[in-house]
Order: sequence, then C-alpha cells, then structure tokens
Amino acid sequence: MKTKRINIYFITIVITLGGLLFGYDTGVINGTQFYFSKYFELTGAIKGFIVSSALLGALFGAAISGLLSKRIGRKNSLLIAAVLFAISAWGSGMPSMLPETTTLLVIFRILGGIGIGIASMNAPMYIAEIAPAKKRGTLVTFYQLAIVIGFFVVFLATYMIGNNLTEAQNIEYGWRQMFWSELIPAMAFLILLFFVPKSPRWLMMKGQEGEAKMILIQIHGQEIADKEFVEIQESIHKDSNSEKVSIFSKSMLSIIIIGTVLSALQQFTGINAVLYYGADIFEQALGFGQEDVLKQQILLATVNLIFTFIAMYAVDKFGRKPLLMIGGFGMLIGFLVMGFTLFFSDYSTINSAGIPSISQTEGIISLIGVLIFIGAFAMSMGPVVWVILSEIFPNKIRSVAMSIAVAAQWLANYFVSQTFPMIVESDANKLQVDGGVWNNALPYFLFSVFIVIIIVFVWKFIPETKGKTLEEMETLFVKENKN
Repeated sequence: MKTKRINIYFITIVITLGGLLFGYDTGVINGTQFYFSKYFELTGAIKGFIVSSALLGALFGAAISGLLSKRIGRKNSLLIAAVLFAISAWGSGMPSMLPETTTLLVIFRILGGIGIGIASMNAPMYIAEIAPAKKRGTLVTFYQLAIVIGFFVVFLATYMIGNNLTEAQNIEYGWRQMFWSELIPAMAFLILLFFVPKSPRWLMMKGQEGEAKMILIQIHGQEIADKEFVEIQESIHKDSNSEKVSIFSKSMLSIIIIGTVLSALQQFTGINAVLYYGADIFEQALGFGQEDVLKQQILLATVNLIFTFIAMYAVDKFGRKPLLMIGGFGMLIGFLVMGFTLFFSDYSTINSAGIPSISQTEGIISLIGVLIFIGAFAMSMGPVVWVILSEIFPNKIRSVAMSIAVAAQWLANYFVSQTFPMIVESDANKLQVDGGVWNNALPYFLFSVFIVIIIVFVWKFIPETKGKTLEEMETLFVKENKN
C-alpha cells in the first residue's frame, strides 16, 4: 500500500507559528504599554514589572518544558503553548470587564510568557527531529524567521489599530484590541497543530516504533526513513544498554554547559536591548525626533528580516560556525561604530523633544552602526544558536538539556532587559558635560566586550555540525569535549 507523504515544509511552517507567536507576544507589549500605562496611571516601576512579567513566565515555561516534552511529547507540549497564547491574548484585554486591577493583566501576561517558554524549546527541537540532515539548518532557521516576522506583524497590527483611533480611544480600549489581535495567529496555530505528526524520535523513545517508522516514511520516503530508523534505534539501544544517562555525567555536563553558555550569550549581545528600547535609543542617544522614531523601527525590522533570509540560505551551505564567527565580528564592528560615535560627540544639538543630542551626521553614522549590528545578529546568533541548540544534545537528554539552555536564555534576557535602562541612566553613562564619563556609550562598549567573548567561545568550543544526523552529533560532541 502506498504511504501518503507529508510535506516537510508544511510541518515546519505550522511548527514555526510558535516562533511567530513568540515574536508577536513579546512585541505586542511595546505597542500597548504607552496606552495602558496611562489608563492605569502606572508608576515607572509597576510599568516595568508588567512589561517584563512575560519574561518571568517564559523562564518558568522553559524550565518545565523539558519534563513536559519528555512526558507528553513535543507536539502535545506545543498544543499546550498554543492554548496559553490564546488565553493570554484574550485575558490581557479583559480587565475592563472585571474589577479594575493590573493584577489580572500581569497574570495573563505571565501565562503568555509560559507559552513562549514552552514553544521556544519545543518548536526548534521538533523541527530538528523531523528534518533530514542536509536541510535541518535551513528548516530550523525558519523558526528564527518566524520570530522576526512576528515582531514585524505585531508592529504593523498595533500601528494600524492605534492609528485609526484617537489617543483617548487608545487609552480606553485600543490597547485591548492590540492584545486581542494575537487571537488570530494563536487560534491558527492551535488548529493546524492537529494536522502535524508527533516526533518520530520521541515515539521511539516511548517504544512506539511502528508509528515512528510510518511517520519517517511519510516525511522522508522509504530509503531515508530506513536509514534514520536504524540510526535512532541504535542510539536508543546504546543508551539503554549503557549506564543510566545523567545530565551530570562528565561527557553530558560539558555539552549542556556549552549549549547553555551559548544560549545565554545570545542575549548578552544586546539584541533585546535594541528591540525593546529602540525608540528610547533613537530619541535620547541618537538624536532623532519623535517623528522619525517610527521610520527607524521599520528600518530595523526590515534589516532584521532580510538578513534572516541570508542566514536561511547560508546555514546549510557554509555551515554554522562560519556564520557565527562572521556575525560576531559584524556585531562587534556595529556596536564599536555606535559606541565611539557617541563617546566623542559633544551633544550640542537640541532635538524636537528638547533633549541634548548628537548632530545629524553623527546620528546617521550611529544608525548605520545599529543596522550593521542588527544585520550581523540576524545572520548569526539569532538563527544559528537555535539550530545548534536543536542539534547538539543526545536523544536521551535532549528535552531536559534544551529546557536548561532555553531557561538560561530567558534569564539572561530578563537580566539584560532590566539592567539596560539602569546602565543608560547611571552616573557613569551621563554626558561628559554633566560629569559623566561614557557620554551615553557605556552600554554598547559593555555589549562589545560580551561579543568578543562570544567570538572566542565559538572558535574554541563549537564544532561544525553541518550535514550530520542528530545521532552522528552525539559522537562528534563527546569527541570534541574529550580533546
């Protein structure tokens, strides 16, 4: 009987909707916080907590996602994430229909964050487990592309909603509609997940070899499926006959540390400081007036999207490590251009908001530095880190190890997001005419130091994984870490 084939790209697109919702749910807070802050008359501290509450949820979601994925599978974990996205989108706009309090808003934002944490671990891991080795890098980078598209789409959605209402209407109910707009992709994700198969590697670890073999044949065809089935079977059999696999064993712990450090370092590039606080950077540090901030945000999103496509083309053609190295030097150049421009500026210009700023020429040079950084990140640390995390961990510990690495990333995200405005407002970072030392450049020099650490770390500890099966990867990383 002829087996009905399942298109690998259809599966990938459905799963990467989890990435789109990751970007959408993270980005929607930027479009809404200006209005709900006025609605609730929030202090800066409370606003900051509401904005960052989803990150705390994501940290918790990532921490439990390993156990969840191992127990009920990758697909079922993503179904739970989809439900949480939908509940969060619906509930975040509900406070007016319930007692007026920000507590409910925080609760629903945390629920959305838990969904982000679960999806951010399971989606790239699922794609890696169903993808053929020669296409795995490209297919996993679809996940990062979806995150970038999610940011872009939510930016357009919140702009269109807000632009068609008066400021008073946006304060009263416009921000609720912005939150509710997430219901559309959330429900699409939930429904389409029922049309994708379970991970064959997870099924085989659960002893369901018949169903796993059928799915492999449906995805890859008989010849490739037979080869992968044997490799997975041998890997699981080897783990079963050896001593109990522990994440604390010497060989496993070293791999987990490498993956976790790389995952956390993705955030210490400063990417989310730029994405979350881009408007403040453009207005306060780069001298652009409020009327130009929207244009610069669109420019950032466009560069981010274009260079993510470049990564998708290059990751399986040139490999993971070369992209990380090239991107590392690109990010370093971008922030050094921006940092030195700010450091040597005299801030003699007053922008439209009455804030001392750099000259127009210096502002353009700094903007170019930011764009170089964004482009370099989008073709390297953005997508490639997700590819490597989905590849390097052995079958038996993959779900737990991924949850540790992704939780570390969210913890680093929260730390950077909370400390960036503190560093910006610190006495050392003040303008030199006001007694400061770094002239608004301190954050970018600090990020540059971390980028240098990333370059050295990748050069020393990350082997090339292009074209290898997940089972071949186990031998590769154990061998590399014995040397």
